[in-house]
Amino acid sequence: MRLLGKLGLAAAACLLGANWAAADTTVKWLHIEANPAQVKIWEEVARSYEASHPGTKVEMQFLENEAYKAKLPTILQSKDRPNIIYSWAGGVLKAQIEAGVLDDITDQVKGYSDSLTPAALAAFTSNGRIYGLPTALSQVGFLCNKELMAKAKVDPAGIKSWDDLLTAVKTLKAAGVTPIVVGGADKWPLHFYWTHLAVRIGGKPAFDAALRGENGGFAGETFQKSGELFKQLVDLQPFQNGFLGFKNPQAVGYFGDGKAAMTLAISTVYHLQRALAADKAGLSEDKICWFDFPVVAGGKGAPTDTLGGITGWLVTKGSPKEAVDFLKYFVSKDVQTKLAAGNFIIPVVQGADAGLNNSFMKLIAANLAKSNYHQNFYDQSLGPSVGRVVNDVTAEIAGGSMSPQDAAKAIEAAWKQGN
Repeated sequence: MRLLGKLGLAAAACLLGANWAAADTTVKWLHIEANPAQVKIWEEVARSYEASHPGTKVEMQFLENEAYKAKLPTILQSKDRPNIIYSWAGGVLKAQIEAGVLDDITDQVKGYSDSLTPAALAAFTSNGRIYGLPTALSQVGFLCNKELMAKAKVDPAGIKSWDDLLTAVKTLKAAGVTPIVVGGADKWPLHFYWTHLAVRIGGKPAFDAALRGENGGFAGETFQKSGELFKQLVDLQPFQNGFLGFKNPQAVGYFGDGKAAMTLAISTVYHLQRALAADKAGLSEDKICWFDFPVVAGGKGAPTDTLGGITGWLVTKGSPKEAVDFLKYFVSKDVQTKLAAGNFIIPVVQGADAGLNNSFMKLIAANLAKSNYHQNFYDQSLGPSVGRVVNDVTAEIAGGSMSPQDAAKAIEAAWKQGN
């Protein structure tokens, strides 16, 4: 009887153990963050969540930016797909919603979503339904190296107009300094020029009219002129040798190594350049300066208009409820404040900007706060197929193999085909 009792207890324990194992939930979280300092904080948040939620494991997975973009459509069709994925919102998000690969999380974030910056949340909302949570805002502008600018006697504060930028490039070249570094092999860093010029030339009305097919659409005057001005810059040969062979991480590291005076980049590169520099130290705060993308003579866009990202996280179809629960935990005031204090993000949770303690990050936050038109990256905003054409043709202009007029026509043709 005692033996049977022991066997019975053992069997019960096995059954109970099996139930516990079945109750365990793994939340797979796929990200593209290359900065180990930021990932370290993310890992701490994940472990903290696990400690307060027994039975739930958060498994972090990493893919490099370009590999992520290329592989994501296939990943989303897999039965073993991650539960939480990175997103730039825009037309790519719209395509994912239409493909039915995302969960509608509106009901699960009811009440909580009120704590988020409305414009940021709107980027992850479609037809009144919420499909993801924003995590950060960013601005594109020129990061510059104070020492190299001073060597050429160029004052970055004096670069206000497009002509000022062209003059600065000539002056830097004459002083033997590489004016600009860019990751041309990835193409999208080059699209920042063409897109930002369109923002300056036509403002929001031109973009909205193009979406409606008015004024020639994306083949219209605003977008042809964007290409023409970009070609003015390209013709000065402002980029490092072999720029079309540089991937973006390599270009960011090149800037961090002090080899170029400027880079047109997302504001997060301020921090990332240190991680990607050869010495892992990069340029210190006192050696970096910033100026907003210059205005264009006769342009209809406001100088305060910004180009940048509204990034965040999506939950894939059929994910456990713990995925949304963890996401709410991650995009919380406490975590956002900590990330802001580390100069990693411009937060989207109301009140978390109190964590900003760095003059550069405060400047970017102030710029975004006064921007009435924040244009999401075209390669995301216009959807994957059109976005790919935007990136391709801007790289073609930079390489001298396509005219600005043909580039604009190619984008318009791609837009018409998909809409």
